[in-house]
Amino acid sequence: MLGVVDLPGMTNPNYITPQGFQKLQTEYTDLMSRERPEVVRLVQWAASNGDRSENADYLYGKKRLREIDRRLRFLASRIEAARVIDPSSVQSLKIQFGATVTTQSDEGVHKTWKIVGQDEIDTAHGHISWLSPIGKGLLGKSVGEDVTIQTPQGEVNLEVIEILYVT
Repeated sequence: MLGVVDLPGMTNPNYITPQGFQKLQTEYTDLMSRERPEVVRLVQWAASNGDRSENADYLYGKKRLREIDRRLRFLASRIEAARVIDPSSVQSLKIQFGATVTTQSDEGVHKTWKIVGQDEIDTAHGHISWLSPIGKGLLGKSVGEDVTIQTPQGEVNLEVIEILYVT
């Protein structure tokens, strides 16, 4: 397992789970094959109506087309830089990328975190980036270890209760 060590020549590796990678690819395909062609048709139609300077459909369409193209470039760069790591293939007793970790705070509150890539963050569902303060603090820890993490909300003390590697 590569874990989360920087690889030679890669200044910002884009570690991502297979599900996250699929989501990026799906968004790219949808924008390229469905939404962009629709907007191009709208712009062509609006341009055929004459004066473009006061044509709201034309102006909005051109703006939306720029937004789509910008997002497509971003997605292409993230997909190209992706290092897909399947959590179910990881065999480690320590927390690494892709781990699902259950912690307990000093107050006895249990929380489950899944360590994911930057493009997969969903804090409402406990998916945190391996680059976040909590993600960084948990990396390399084992069951039973205590960790003190400095977060924007203040210092947090957690005990690692369970580590799973599941898809």
